[in-house]
Amino acid sequence: MTTSTEQLSTTTLLRFATAGSVDDGKSTLVGRLLHDSKSVLTDQLEAVEHASRNRGQEAPDLALLTDGLRAEREQGITIDVAYRYFATPRRRFILADTPGHVQYTRNMVTGASTAELAVVLVDARNGVVEQTRRHAAVAALLRVPHVVLAVNKMDLVDYAEPVFAAIAEEFTAYAASLGVPEITAIPISALAGDNVVEPSAHMDWYGGPTVLEHLETVPVSHDLTACHARFPVQYVIRPQTAEHPDYRGYAGQIAAGAFRVGEAVTVLPSGRTSTIAGIDALGESVDIAWAPQSVTIRLVDDIDVSRGDLIAPADDAPAVTQDVEATVCHVADQPLAVGQRVLLKHTTRTVKAIVKDIPSRLTLDDLSQHPAPGQLVANDIGRVVVRTADPLALDAYADSRRTGSFLLIDPADGTTLAAGMAGQSFAAATTGEGAAADDAEWDF
Repeated sequence: MTTSTEQLSTTTLLRFATAGSVDDGKSTLVGRLLHDSKSVLTDQLEAVEHASRNRGQEAPDLALLTDGLRAEREQGITIDVAYRYFATPRRRFILADTPGHVQYTRNMVTGASTAELAVVLVDARNGVVEQTRRHAAVAALLRVPHVVLAVNKMDLVDYAEPVFAAIAEEFTAYAASLGVPEITAIPISALAGDNVVEPSAHMDWYGGPTVLEHLETVPVSHDLTACHARFPVQYVIRPQTAEHPDYRGYAGQIAAGAFRVGEAVTVLPSGRTSTIAGIDALGESVDIAWAPQSVTIRLVDDIDVSRGDLIAPADDAPAVTQDVEATVCHVADQPLAVGQRVLLKHTTRTVKAIVKDIPSRLTLDDLSQHPAPGQLVANDIGRVVVRTADPLALDAYADSRRTGSFLLIDPADGTTLAAGMAGQSFAAATTGEGAAADDAEWDF
């Protein structure tokens, strides 16, 4: 299938992630999507066929199209997040094939953090398992707006409708309790190609879309201009040349919303106000700029603005705080403990912080809150209270995925410890008795 540049210019982009338990067939599904949509280059297909023959397989193992690491090919599992790009005449796609093993659940956080849709695979023989619930919880926490339940390996259960219906009902009830806004269940066989790109001849009882048809038609909203306008300052430009002796601009990427020349703005966390004197984009002055454009904003007043500051409309600025309450997905091998010193990175700003409390850890079996766990270990999801050394201008994650998210980082070696979502939770956390940190240098 060939897609012209003219066609691509008029199609939308969908970012989606695949997730599921071990051996549910995620990589095979992605390979089938690429193969059947004719998005695989000839040399890639030949390499897969050659590798499959060397492994004693008669048919090409389409999972090899995404399992790119040598360790993945040798072990037959997915370890890292594999990103692939493909396109049809109706839409362009960036997909993230994420691992299924429990110890790699944190990789799904990376893959799904920018996704507008998540495909959660379930083996029809096993139904909904703990890892399925974990992936649904991560998708809900990250506020992925669309979730597809792909009940795979229907060929191994004789394409039985009751099996599919029972799994779909259980998963839909669970995901709905998490707050997932839209769930679409599709019975498939990734290995045989049933309902992936082409409709299945074995499941005439199913009248819904194939996976690709749903991906091509699901509503996608990229209208960041409708969000609260936010501009994290990345760099201060002061050329101080004879041609521009007084030029002072603040460069960065607009995270959300739109900014206009003449608009009153507030610089956070200082709270100083000014007016936009000019906006430069691609070397030219413009009257308006919007997300996700990279621009330089010039202000009327010569006020103190530096990297990490946030420019927002004067009448729509976020609250500034040093006490951050959030839900985090812990992604590091070392635990996150009460009293631990960390760095908190929010947009372009990084500040020192202390973990003051870990009120609860989420139990995925029944979505209950385990109170006062004391620490979070790899792949845990829990509530934290963090005290920062300097004020931060955070939005609620429910309002903005860009400016409501942050990272907790180990100050000793730069390791990412947790991905956080300000204010985000399933329900009110059960308060635990967490010990406060007591350190003169870090006691804020």
